[in-house]
Amino acid sequence: MASSSQSRCVSGSAASRLRNAASTFCSDSQPLLADIRKTVLMMKDIAVQLEKDNLPDKAKELEDAVIELVGLSELSVQFSSAVQAFANAYQPKEEFTNFNTLFEDELSRFKANQSSDVPKNPVVRQFKEAVWNVHHAGQPMPGEEQEDIVMTSIQSNILNITCPLSGKPVTELAEPVRSMECRHIYEKKVIMQYLKSKQHQCPISGCPKILQADKLVQDPLLMIEIEEMRKMNRETEVEDYTMLNED
Repeated sequence: MASSSQSRCVSGSAASRLRNAASTFCSDSQPLLADIRKTVLMMKDIAVQLEKDNLPDKAKELEDAVIELVGLSELSVQFSSAVQAFANAYQPKEEFTNFNTLFEDELSRFKANQSSDVPKNPVVRQFKEAVWNVHHAGQPMPGEEQEDIVMTSIQSNILNITCPLSGKPVTELAEPVRSMECRHIYEKKVIMQYLKSKQHQCPISGCPKILQADKLVQDPLLMIEIEEMRKMNRETEVEDYTMLNED
């Protein structure tokens, strides 16, 4: 009896250590992804200046480099999210566990739910739009419709600006998590209570995805994107305040 109890204790401890290690790994990825984001913004400013100086070939070289950087960033997010989901789902068993196979399966499932079209990533699209606008402001880029001009400027990897359960803006969530299935964002405590009530469909209206607790993760890019949204909101508030004063 004591042996069985001790075995459960050891297994529980191993699972806990795995979750802690996964959380640390994801947290450690955030500074790298933030640096990539800052680098891309700097490269965008340089590319705009190159376009103004009539050096489109040099601007195109920077665009290619940005696509490569964003692609590496997406791979890092996929890997980190798969690590976190794997740790959340891990249940110790008496038989041998092939961690490599389990993780590869998790990573494959995650990649299957993600868009692999890096050139259409919002960050890349905004880069291309900034360069295009140097000489073609107000005109749609090749292959885009007129309404895409507005959509591109506001497009983000954040699909919902409020938690569907708490009603709070995602910028005010204490512990935001994102579904690996549909990419919607929720307050962790509230969504976990929702799942415990035996409701499993995503609470976002019209979303058919079925949620799983272990697939709700705080991927390393989530906090960066939320902080960018906060910054954008602050800038909008300043602009609105300035316009009111001018009126």
